[in-house]
Amino acid sequence: MDTDCILAYDIGTTGVKTCLFRVNSTLELLASATKEYPIQLLANGGAEQNPEDWWLAMQSTTATVLSDAKMNKDRIQGISFCSQMQGLVLVDENFDPVRNAMSYMDQRASSEMKIGISHGFKIEGINAIKLLLSLWITGAVAASVKDPIWKYKWVEKNEPENFGKVRWWFDVKEYLIARCTNEAVMTRDSAFATFLYNSRKGKGDWSPLLCKLFGVRREHLPKIINAEEKVGGLTREAAEFLGLKTDTLVFGGGGDASLIGVGAGAVEEGDTHIYAGTSGWIGTVTKKRTVDIDARIASIVGARDGYYNYFGEQETSGKCLQWVKDHLALDEIDLYLEKKKITDGPDAIYESLFEFMFDSIKDTEPGSHGVIFTPWLHGNRCPFEDPKARGIFFNISLHTGKRVLIRAVIEGILFHKRWILELSDRKVKTSNKIRFVGGVARSSFICQMLADITGKTIERVIHPENVGAIGAAAIAALGLGKIKEFEDIKQMIPVDQTWTPNTSLKPVYDKNFSVFQNLYESNKKHFAMLNS
Repeated sequence: MDTDCILAYDIGTTGVKTCLFRVNSTLELLASATKEYPIQLLANGGAEQNPEDWWLAMQSTTATVLSDAKMNKDRIQGISFCSQMQGLVLVDENFDPVRNAMSYMDQRASSEMKIGISHGFKIEGINAIKLLLSLWITGAVAASVKDPIWKYKWVEKNEPENFGKVRWWFDVKEYLIARCTNEAVMTRDSAFATFLYNSRKGKGDWSPLLCKLFGVRREHLPKIINAEEKVGGLTREAAEFLGLKTDTLVFGGGGDASLIGVGAGAVEEGDTHIYAGTSGWIGTVTKKRTVDIDARIASIVGARDGYYNYFGEQETSGKCLQWVKDHLALDEIDLYLEKKKITDGPDAIYESLFEFMFDSIKDTEPGSHGVIFTPWLHGNRCPFEDPKARGIFFNISLHTGKRVLIRAVIEGILFHKRWILELSDRKVKTSNKIRFVGGVARSSFICQMLADITGKTIERVIHPENVGAIGAAAIAALGLGKIKEFEDIKQMIPVDQTWTPNTSLKPVYDKNFSVFQNLYESNKKHFAMLNS
């Protein structure tokens, strides 16, 4: 009986995507299903989710993929996770959440961060002792209001009754692993993302010094494991709930920042990938612990022990395109023809409204007639940390139409990626061929624009929208012994298509990019005034 099948759960911000793979010479996708769930955006900057929504979404999508693939549950050899990172899920001794999970988007803990690091003698606005010790021990520092340590301190200060019930501090997938196995663990990448992890060579555990320095209770922090490590088997209760076999092996998996690069096939030293989903980032595999405090780029612990991703994050990437579709495109370019969705019916030629939107602007002029968009719709992290930054349409004229505005939004998203790429090159050289993945990478139009704007050769893998799940499946296959060496993952994830830069467009993009880089500095005081 063929038992080389793996279930991978990609736990995103807006929904779960569950993928069923067979391990052959490649990771063969047999079926996938998604289930959305809400995120509550609060007036005080909070962003919360109910962990039960993730668990229920896992149940329904598991049933769908097994049914669609006509797969018997006995053929599932292992399950693994890729998930959103830097959330805070505080649970009691029975693994029940003491409050809603705080999303990575949560930015209400500004006073806790100010008390925590903005006092005494400072370097780059951060307490010098805490900065230098953090850089020495973990290789980075909790310098963003969205970092989980400040969420933890916010709960401690504002909800003492809930805080008194806390037994474990989990990230998103760690909570789900606990629901599956009754085991309290955290993978190394999630542990690093707390900025309490000692990442120095030969260490690899929680730092008692940093816990003391930041006022975190060491007993709240679970056992640290490797991504490919077996946590245990599904409990009878979890197996019955998910419709799987009791004792099905559960592996650690990883966060999206770790496993999307793996799913892109960017697994060897020097490999760079660009991700554009709801958020976005640039990551380059390195063996060095490197940090650029000024640019907010750092080496983060990856899925492979002893390796890092030199990582710069873009807070809103594809989310800007969602905004454009919902608020800018719908009428003028007729996404709904005769009140009928263009994706409906037997004569539909577009798989999605996004595809139609991109096709409608394919003849717009590169450079968008000098109109520039800043993609900071929910603040920004790199190369500047500012939750108050927002989007701008700059240089609109009487002749500017919606198609030009839509193109400017896409260019703005990609200009920001170029900015992070060029800053990354200062300390860790990015590769000439870059793997581009995420839902946005499904658009060949955008792939070509990315090549033109960055000057890099862009490679897209098969199923670029599923790379998180592909990475999780690869890690599980490694843990099961189906993949022998980490480097072998690259051969299992082939390139689907390649784009090279159109050098004739370089002058216009260079001109717009130089203006784009200055728009934040020119407007940060205005952002602060309007959004305080």
